[in-house]
Amino acid sequence: MTAPTAAPPTAELLPATMKAVVLTGPHHHEIREVPVPEPGPMEVLCKVDSVAICGTDLHIYEGMFPGRWPKRYPFIPGHEWAGVVVKVGPGAEALGWRVGDRVAGTSHAGCGFCRNCMTGRYNLCELYGQEPLHHQYGHYSQGADAQYVVHSIKSVFKMPPELDLSLGAMVDTASIALHSVKRARIVPGDVAVVVGSGPMGFLTADCAYALGAGRVIMTGSGERLKKAAAMGFETVDYRDGDPVEAVKARTDGKGAHVAIDTAGTRDSVLQAINVLRKGGRASFTGIPAEPVPLPMQKIVLEEIDLFGVRANPNAMEEVLPLITSGRVRVKELVTHIFPIEEYGRALETFAKRIDGALKVLIRPNG
Repeated sequence: MTAPTAAPPTAELLPATMKAVVLTGPHHHEIREVPVPEPGPMEVLCKVDSVAICGTDLHIYEGMFPGRWPKRYPFIPGHEWAGVVVKVGPGAEALGWRVGDRVAGTSHAGCGFCRNCMTGRYNLCELYGQEPLHHQYGHYSQGADAQYVVHSIKSVFKMPPELDLSLGAMVDTASIALHSVKRARIVPGDVAVVVGSGPMGFLTADCAYALGAGRVIMTGSGERLKKAAAMGFETVDYRDGDPVEAVKARTDGKGAHVAIDTAGTRDSVLQAINVLRKGGRASFTGIPAEPVPLPMQKIVLEEIDLFGVRANPNAMEEVLPLITSGRVRVKELVTHIFPIEEYGRALETFAKRIDGALKVLIRPNG
């Protein structure tokens, strides 16, 4: 006798309004009731389970990118999130999207037909900023710090059943870490240095091992560096002396094959370049707020390759199996969870690293 098959999920009765974090200007936000958005063609409406706060969220909150992120107020932030599809827009169902799909979201949705999009570099879409052809959710397109969010099907990715839904909010960050390592062309056996012992640093270090690094050395300081050591990485505390010399001392005076800067400061950029041996490669995930004078003699005479990192093109689906298998660890980095009503406290906890905060999650639906 054949066992009965489970009925497919049906669309839930959706409310007309939802709670959302609404930025009204730099350093100001409100928790408002706003209309639940409607999915358009090739879009899905998702009930948000969790949203992770990242450094860019903090900078947007502080108004560091006036007229760009966001273009105008009021604005709903948030771009590292996970949730469940509750409504499918026209055309999306024919491509396999269904109510009940568990998804992780990311920010970029390229136009799909410019040269960069056609070659897979949709993170550099030539129509950036031109809605509805391009979206960057949580940056200049409305984001996920709300009970519901609409995304293009180009920027949501189905999660494996083994992965806890709330941890899907970590997939975007992990995929950027993977892209950072891939940009630096890491090869098996390389010595890799990760500059910065924050959440992105931990994920980058795991990705470096996943792609074959023989050794990973993380530079940083304080409690975060102690956690790095507890997670099994070699560590160098820059407060104990010159980290460049410390790395060279551990590599027979040669330096690292690869360095990835996750901190985005003047000192971290220079450290990432200077720890490299001849022919080394460095990628840069952090964005310095000030100009950085580069050591051009070293770069030219030692043929040092430098790679910028913009978001996470084609990396979400690649990193999901690494997370599911435990090779890229995300659960260990989630330290705090807040309801949406406490967004201000959550942002402060993240910004000030209160109680050892690493990744802080918002749960819009409780």
